[in-house]
Amino acid sequence: MADRLGRARRGTVCRLCAEGRPDESRTGARIYAGAHTDAYLARKALVRGYVVVIWRGRHAVEPHHLSADEAASYHADVLRVGRLVDDYFQPMKINYMTMGNRGPHLHTHVTARYLDDPAPGAPLPDGPNMPLPENQWRADVAALRRLVAEG
Repeated sequence: MADRLGRARRGTVCRLCAEGRPDESRTGARIYAGAHTDAYLARKALVRGYVVVIWRGRHAVEPHHLSADEAASYHADVLRVGRLVDDYFQPMKINYMTMGNRGPHLHTHVTARYLDDPAPGAPLPDGPNMPLPENQWRADVAALRRLVAEG
């Protein structure tokens, strides 16, 4: 187990590095592509507007593993995606969670929060994430991509 964790931290067995930069992944559909990030609208979630921003530069586990310029670019993209989620879904609040406990690779969950979501006023529970209705999810993907293209 310790060897596997060490290899994962070094990126030698990193699923997110290995997948490249697909338009669709196990996470969801890409709605934004930055110079070193991809943002995916989750296919399965507890709420609409759950986006994962993934660092796509060299393998990094923590934000402090990035150079100052890389970190500035990463965080600017996370905020850009947060603004996009806020503008489109119009939630009560946006939560930002930089994770990596299950897969050590830098990524941030940008999550729309609503008054009537599964845990109003508290962090969302850890699942079970349910598939969002396919038609609604695809419409959200298309609308978010249009908003990105419009600048």
